[in-house]
Amino acid sequence: MRKTTMAAVAALALGAGACGGETTASKPATTSLPQDGKPFTIDPSEFTTEIDNPYWPMKPGSQWVFRETDAEGSVSRVVVTVLDRTKMIANGVEARIVHDQVTEGNQVVEDTYDWYAQDADGNLWYLGEDTTEYENGKPKTKEGSWEAGVDGALPGIVMPASPQVGMTYREEYYKGHAEDGASILFTDAFARVAYGRFEHGVQTRNFSGIEPDVVEEKIYARGVGVILEITVSGGSDRDELLSYDEG
Repeated sequence: MRKTTMAAVAALALGAGACGGETTASKPATTSLPQDGKPFTIDPSEFTTEIDNPYWPMKPGSQWVFRETDAEGSVSRVVVTVLDRTKMIANGVEARIVHDQVTEGNQVVEDTYDWYAQDADGNLWYLGEDTTEYENGKPKTKEGSWEAGVDGALPGIVMPASPQVGMTYREEYYKGHAEDGASILFTDAFARVAYGRFEHGVQTRNFSGIEPDVVEEKIYARGVGVILEITVSGGSDRDELLSYDEG
């Protein structure tokens, strides 16, 4: 998938509204990025809750609204809001709290509090989540919840400070519960979504050790964050940005 021809095929899988253009032929070293379940030393004192990563800035009050459509045609509304609140994570890092709520009609189907922080180099880290799924208006399960430093769970990177084609890294690791990773396919991707038209985005291939047959691709726009997410293998879900309000 990191070769130009395969990456181009992956971009086409996003449909007519998105395409990518590789900006470098060399594969960058990934030894400085966390991988799978391998230990990775971090210094909590080098992290901040003031997140200004250019491909996903998280200023308190910022809000993204997405339309999510699944294979059955069900449509959900996803509202992501950066809160003016922080949480001290078990591994010693203070994290920004981001609220992510999914509704179908007027009913909440998933409610999550995600925890993010940025290191001194500008890498955006994901440090866990407290998530609840609902059924018929009642809590069903908290499966998928995890916190870095608890029960062997490890933090991961959501967006490197200087993304380069070929970078591969873990996004989260809690064995058997959360094992997501990502590879950067393009750094000059184009996408057209309900919110607008974007160029020069970062396009990632997202995968999971728990669901190896499921592959997603995301496009991050500079100054905005995630604008498009599509399942290209193991499903056909599509999330596109409807609106964005900077805090």
